[in-house]
Amino acid sequence: MGQSYVLVAMYLVAAAGVAAQERPVALKDAPGRPMTENLCSGCHSLDYIRINAPFMNRQTWTAEVNKMIQAFGAPIQMNDANTIIDYLAVNYGSPQ
Repeated sequence: MGQSYVLVAMYLVAAAGVAAQERPVALKDAPGRPMTENLCSGCHSLDYIRINAPFMNRQTWTAEVNKMIQAFGAPIQMNDANTIIDYLAVNYGSPQ
C-alpha cells in the first residue's frame, strides 16, 4: 500500500511539471488582440479560437461572440464585441 502512495505522489509531481511547461497561446498581433485576449480568456482557453478558425467566417464569429454574451453571460459590451468580431473575422476567419 505504501508503494501505491509513492507512485501516486510521483505521478502528481510529474503531471504538475508537464502543466507548468505549457506555453501560453499567442494570438496573431493585430488591432483588437489585447481586448480579445483579455475578454475571451476570462472564460476559456484561447486555443478555442485557433481550433475553431478553420470553420469560421465573419457570420459565424458574430454568432459565436453573441452566444458567449447572451447564453453564457460573458461581460462584453457591444462596442467591445464588435472589436472582437472584427479581430476574429480578419485574423481567424475565412472569406465568405
